[in-house]
Amino acid sequence: MPFDYLLVHGAYHNSAHWAKLIAALSARGDRVVALDLPGHGMNARFPSGYFVPGQPGLSGEPSPIKDVTLEVAAHAVIDALRSFGQTAPVVLVAHSMGGAVATLAAELAPELVDHLVYVAAFVPTRLPTAAAYLTLDEAKTRLGGGLHLGDPTVTGAVRINPRSADTAYLEQLRAAYYTDVSTTDFLPYLNALTPDQPMSFVTSRAGATAARWGGIPRTYLRCAADRAIPLALQDVFISDADALTPRNPFRLATLDTGHAPFASQPGKLAEVLLALPAVSG
Repeated sequence: MPFDYLLVHGAYHNSAHWAKLIAALSARGDRVVALDLPGHGMNARFPSGYFVPGQPGLSGEPSPIKDVTLEVAAHAVIDALRSFGQTAPVVLVAHSMGGAVATLAAELAPELVDHLVYVAAFVPTRLPTAAAYLTLDEAKTRLGGGLHLGDPTVTGAVRINPRSADTAYLEQLRAAYYTDVSTTDFLPYLNALTPDQPMSFVTSRAGATAARWGGIPRTYLRCAADRAIPLALQDVFISDADALTPRNPFRLATLDTGHAPFASQPGKLAEVLLALPAVSG
């Protein structure tokens, strides 16, 4: 039986970052769709100084996507899920900050999802927001905090600079998010990143409940060498969710990768996803 996979990217990313995984999944004949969340990919909008030589005012300029909310993003996911037409079982796959989006989408429309997969992703349950989890001790070893530009209360976004002329800054970005990807292989992914992540994705409640979100079979794919969302924090997401729905705990899988297995080990990531239908339901 064929399956439908909907892929939800994380902060700063877009549908193109899933390309290698899409190729690996599609080889079996399943339908695979990756969407650009509002404010990302072909829906991106950029600060006016971003492409100007010297990037004047980049740190303080309000983001043109500052008003994109977590709920708007969740409804974009729901619209994409509905487009499948419920002709095959649907697997919703979310990476990183996309986990908060997928959690709210699944809470609002659990009937559209047959299996939820979180790939080193945020799963706000006991604590209501992604931001709340970033205050935990388990988050203190994460890399990437030094990449942020400006004051998010002014810009309305968590901002990075993928077009920075500072090679040390770009290496820090690679080390945090693409730890086990070489510099050469990282460059195409870097080139596709956008600078702004709307603050609402981080600070809004995902609203997971046991009755709705908690009724969907789910898998957490742990990334053991992750330096952006440390393994200890991933395990907090798992234990908190399992405490909410002890009769429907996470199925677990682990890859020895950094934060971006879709780039470093897409074949192994595909193997995990392709095995999921056997344990769904």
